[in-house]
Amino acid sequence: MYSLSDFDFNLPPERIAQFPLPDRSASRLLHVDGARLVDRQFTDILDQLAPGDLLVMNDTRVLKARFFGVKDSGGKVEVLVERVLDTRTVLAQVRASKSPGPGVKIRLADAFDVTVGERAGEFYTLAFEDDVFDLIEQYGRLPLPPYIEHAPGEFDETRYQTVFNKVPGAVAAPTAGLHFDEALLQKLKDKGVQFAYVTLHVGAGTFQPVRTENLAEHKMHTEWYTMPQATVDAVQAARAAGRDVIAVGTTSLRALESASQTGALAAGSADTALFITPGYLFKTVTRLITNFHLPKSTLLMLVSAFAGYDEIRAAYAHAIANEYRFFSYGDAMLLTTPNRA
Repeated sequence: MYSLSDFDFNLPPERIAQFPLPDRSASRLLHVDGARLVDRQFTDILDQLAPGDLLVMNDTRVLKARFFGVKDSGGKVEVLVERVLDTRTVLAQVRASKSPGPGVKIRLADAFDVTVGERAGEFYTLAFEDDVFDLIEQYGRLPLPPYIEHAPGEFDETRYQTVFNKVPGAVAAPTAGLHFDEALLQKLKDKGVQFAYVTLHVGAGTFQPVRTENLAEHKMHTEWYTMPQATVDAVQAARAAGRDVIAVGTTSLRALESASQTGALAAGSADTALFITPGYLFKTVTRLITNFHLPKSTLLMLVSAFAGYDEIRAAYAHAIANEYRFFSYGDAMLLTTPNRA
């Protein structure tokens, strides 16, 4: 049994990538093959995949989900949209000196009002006066992760989205997908690598630290996903042909594994609170492309479950010593799991 402290490590601040590289596919790729570590470039992924292998990508689009505003009493407020419930209602984190009660109006971006509804756990329901997506796109700010220190600019609005983004709803990017550009995707397609898509709207909970030493006491945040029937069919075809199913990012992996809990991958939409820790046996995904994750994070636990605890510890130590770039705008890893159901 592992505890929280088993997933801590010392990361020099200069290893945290504050900006993306000029070219998406110019990142480095650490290939973790059991105990063997190979330093590659991300474009080498082309040589590591075979015709018929299936890349599963998360086509979520990051919302401009952060707002600054004032309550009708004059108090300053920061709002981070967590989830769009319908065209006029969202769940949001609200930071204020005094928690707003139901019926309180908040002026956001000095442009429009929202009305506070009931609490939903740590979140508030907020009623918008017009279409949520239109107002978010027009007046919101891109919610860069808390460890990125610069204010979001036009460059971030492009580079903190994947080139295959389609369905708006996330408040954080599926960052493993940021390494793919159109040229690399075309080369993979020309080679015969197959593509499929899931939608998982990444929530702000992805950045929340685990606070309990006993991992069994941690309450996992929920995220909404959709598993299309076309993706189920593509997975079944790849597995029948003996090919790999490669999740592009932990979000794609969570969607695939969440939809496989009955033993077979099933189409549909649902909330998932799947918490993957070492000992988990993977039902669908055989390989994973992922960035480097925060100490003590649920995502570090997930990749440790996937590739092996000792293997990930060794890989992270190697990455730090060899000056890999960490977190959302950083470099990537290619992992294979021995832990199959």
